[in-house]
Amino acid sequence: MKVTTTTNGNFLRRFRTEQNDFLGRIITGDETWVYSWDPETKRQSAEWRDFDEPRPEKVRRKQGALKVMHMIFFDVNGVILRWPVPIGTTINAQYYKKVLQDKLRPAIRKKRPGLLESGILFHHDNAPVHTARAVTDVLAGYKWELLEHPRYSPDLAPYTNAGKRKWKPKIVGKH
Repeated sequence: MKVTTTTNGNFLRRFRTEQNDFLGRIITGDETWVYSWDPETKRQSAEWRDFDEPRPEKVRRKQGALKVMHMIFFDVNGVILRWPVPIGTTINAQYYKKVLQDKLRPAIRKKRPGLLESGILFHHDNAPVHTARAVTDVLAGYKWELLEHPRYSPDLAPYTNAGKRKWKPKIVGKH
């Protein structure tokens, strides 16, 4: 089976005609590393001080040793599925296909009733895992339309030059 693909030029034309109905049908997916952070507790950071000395910081954060790959799928309403990949598992075409079948599709049915029937516009990058025949056959069988991902797009793929550019998430709140 062949997957229907919407190119970037058609994307804008379709948005002009379908507007929010078009955007509401888009599901985007990608993989990312999630790191653990180990806070020092108040007790761990406690120290003796005189009354006139300033108070020490109560919590310090340090990056933990745990690093887990997560597969995340979302739409305009938020996250549909956040799937932690078991440690030691390689994401290959068979694994990605199984997540689409056994995890994502049921999550869509549960969290976005009616979206499967209205026709999903699926967006993921051009990683070999995503473009493998086993994966495209599943998407074609579901009749999900693929949105074309621009090649070498630094604004959509911030990790393209990972060796040259460091990206760190902004941590919000008091620590």
